[in-house]
Amino acid sequence: MIDISPDRFIDSQGLVIRRYTSHLLTQASHVTAVDFMESFVEKNRQDNSHHGNASFLQADVTKLDFPKNSFDIIFSNWLLMYLSDEELRSLTERMLGWLRLGGYLFFRESCNHQSGDYKRTFNPTHYRSSAHYSHLMTTTLREESEGPEKQVFGFDIVLNKIVQTYIKMKNNQNQVCWLLEKVGRDTACQVGFRTFQQFLDNQQYTRKGILRYEKMFGAGYVSTGGHSTTKEFVDLLNLKPGMKVLDVGCGIGGGNFYMAKAFGVEVLGLDLSANMVDIAMERAMEEKLPSVHFEVADATKREFPEGSFDVVYSRDTILHIDDKLALLKRFHSWLKPGGQVLITDYCCGEKPWTPQFQEYVKQRGYILYTPPEYGKFLQQAGFSNVRAEDRTAQFMQVIQTELERAAAMKDEFIKEFSEEDYLAIVNGWSDKLKRCNTGDQRWGLFHATRN
Repeated sequence: MIDISPDRFIDSQGLVIRRYTSHLLTQASHVTAVDFMESFVEKNRQDNSHHGNASFLQADVTKLDFPKNSFDIIFSNWLLMYLSDEELRSLTERMLGWLRLGGYLFFRESCNHQSGDYKRTFNPTHYRSSAHYSHLMTTTLREESEGPEKQVFGFDIVLNKIVQTYIKMKNNQNQVCWLLEKVGRDTACQVGFRTFQQFLDNQQYTRKGILRYEKMFGAGYVSTGGHSTTKEFVDLLNLKPGMKVLDVGCGIGGGNFYMAKAFGVEVLGLDLSANMVDIAMERAMEEKLPSVHFEVADATKREFPEGSFDVVYSRDTILHIDDKLALLKRFHSWLKPGGQVLITDYCCGEKPWTPQFQEYVKQRGYILYTPPEYGKFLQQAGFSNVRAEDRTAQFMQVIQTELERAAAMKDEFIKEFSEEDYLAIVNGWSDKLKRCNTGDQRWGLFHATRN
């Protein structure tokens, strides 16, 4: 899952604890295995104590405590759904204390509703939504004092996805897992939001906002030009059946479904916006394409083995990333020899910018470069055959076409959303044209290969 060599695990599980403990013991220098049931703890001790690097503890997790910075990884399976929201938030705060900075929490839960078909007369389970867990985990904070200094810690989502084995074997989409990282938290970051993901899901990409974008871009798409530009740019890749594609910033999945259906490739779509991925997963159920998967994931933290993909594809997403060179180096390592990267992204003209554009970039939290600067990043990341093109003229033509389409469906748009929504979209698109006309905003196409 992630390439680390952990020092210490805490393994807190339930009925299947022995299965995981035995595996974790081969990966870590020490594992502390915890269960509420004394008989399970004793059986686990009998099966695994011979490893010599485990401790076995019978305890109620709501009363459990360890010293600060005790563990590198906390592993939990089918446990949190038995806790109330209050108990879960309290445990989350304590787990932040138990973990070292940069440590990880992995957990898997049944979400939304019961997964099995066994009728129970008593069922204490809280079948929360995936979004509920994500929100609770990322909004819980822990404040610690180090001498006169106070530090605040929280969890960032590295990945959140449906367990594919359950889909393949049982057509069950309710088994969901998370990998979270303990990080220092700036409580005043990103325009009042504690994390960038919260900013995306609560401001820029609300569910309503996403569907408004889709109305402009076309069914399944939330990036410039919708299907037309997707087809044009995907055609540059010469995709073949069985190839593996990683889509970073997949949105609601339209491009992923197109590549899978048109070329027979396997596609993994990543997006940091949980709202985007929720909609993509809903569409995936309708499309019934087993070769397309989605994750809520941070591409700057997600790990893949070297040479995992034939193509890394990204549309109008990397504008959010500060250290673009570091991300492009990750793309390079994830590609097979001969693999391709294809990116479109918002760019900028040479400075100085107009005050209006400066304010726009600040409000959106964008980090923009000129198309030639972007191309240099690709070269520095190790790519060859770098193609860096300023496609602003095409961008403006597409925006004009979309504005004309919006005018033609004005009544339909207002009926589906509102007049306020219509004006917000039309004015936003018109502002893009103005920014391009001043030379501030540019749009780039980037294509390169790994040797």
